[in-house]
Amino acid sequence: MERAAQPTGRPRENRVDLAIRAAARELLAEVGYARVTVDAVATRAGVGKAAIYRRHATKQEMLFAALVHDASIQAPPDTGSLRGDLTALAEVIVGQLADPAGSGVVLNLLAETANDPTLVDRFTPAFIESQRAIITQLLERALARGELTALPDIDLVHAVLGGTVMSWLFLLRRDPWGLAERLAGVVCGMCGAVEGS
Repeated sequence: MERAAQPTGRPRENRVDLAIRAAARELLAEVGYARVTVDAVATRAGVGKAAIYRRHATKQEMLFAALVHDASIQAPPDTGSLRGDLTALAEVIVGQLADPAGSGVVLNLLAETANDPTLVDRFTPAFIESQRAIITQLLERALARGELTALPDIDLVHAVLGGTVMSWLFLLRRDPWGLAERLAGVVCGMCGAVEGS
């Protein structure tokens, strides 16, 4: 289904966004991922389905935006160092994926993308590109500070950050305490960052 065009000159209402997010979280906790529907979220949120489809083209997008992050996610504030910036970003990623509701959405989404490649096509511009843009911003800060001599492979940094957290939490089932700082150190080393510049 194509994303419905948002009317020109009519900003999205924050109240509606919050109601959709709350309804999606409540229903996910009550009935589980498979039984959540756009109809049920619209009813619980007290909005029309069109309001949801103006924001999200699919149930998967709606749940990902409500439980993990939406496409308007922002970069963490500048800490003054690449290690600090990466630690702040990794803390966000760990927090999102350590949350049982968020991890449930991510794991179900991964299973669905294996059977429906069109979901990957939808998520790349809506969510993956926003993540890559944040990583690029952090690395460009480091480049401007002289901590890096060149931008590293953005896709590789993205994969190391997200993939490591997912492996740590979902496959190894390890405690996330301290992971963000350790992961930031690994990525700094991988990027050839010069600390204390």
